[in-house]
Amino acid sequence: MGVFSDAVEVVCSPGGQPLRLSWQGRIYKVAADPVRWFERRNWWDEEARAERGHGPGLVDSEIWRVQARLTTRAPLRTLDLSHDLSSGRWRLIRVHDALQESA
Repeated sequence: MGVFSDAVEVVCSPGGQPLRLSWQGRIYKVAADPVRWFERRNWWDEEARAERGHGPGLVDSEIWRVQARLTTRAPLRTLDLSHDLSSGRWRLIRVHDALQESA
């Protein structure tokens, strides 16, 4: 598993669920229902203080785990994406070992 932080472009459904992402000049299509959760972040390491009413996005990070592939026959890759709710930016934060499944 690789852990890092790369900017990615993500195309979402109207409900906000990732459908496609562009990473390192390649377009991956999400091939299974993504899983979403929230993780606490150490906001105090990056911010001087928390403004009143700015809890969501400041305290928690929205994380999506997606299984995506380049082509229909390519192996699935499991990727964790962080979504910054205040700016709308997406970052690829983890790449898990590829699953060797066929479509």
